[in-house]
Amino acid sequence: MRFLLQVLICAVALWVAAWILPGVAIAPPSDASGTGATVISYLVLGLIFGLVNTIVKPIVKFITGIAYILTLGLFTLIVNGLMLELVAWLAGFTPLTFVIDHFFWDAILAAIIVSIVSFIGSMLVGHRDKGAVAA
Repeated sequence: MRFLLQVLICAVALWVAAWILPGVAIAPPSDASGTGATVISYLVLGLIFGLVNTIVKPIVKFITGIAYILTLGLFTLIVNGLMLELVAWLAGFTPLTFVIDHFFWDAILAAIIVSIVSFIGSMLVGHRDKGAVAA
């Protein structure tokens, strides 16, 4: 259940980023139209984004650990932008369209928006420690 909520939060975060930034575009396959196809497109991209953040991001953080230290954590913005670019590249293997026009500005701004929306979404959904007992 938690994984599905994270995919939903990622999908909403990507939708907000695409809505705010003109350089970020997400579209369903050309032969599909309607709200349902758009929602499924965002959910699939949310799933891809969640998998990239779960599998690839820790490896990149480990390899570039010194850059995190030297920049006092600001390198996180670059890594998050790279993760979005990776998701856009992986989406190219699907019928979906996910385009980020300019790496530096659009990807970094999209990463900031996705981070903020994901944080707010996680706070709204709430999270419990695995060892906590429900009252």
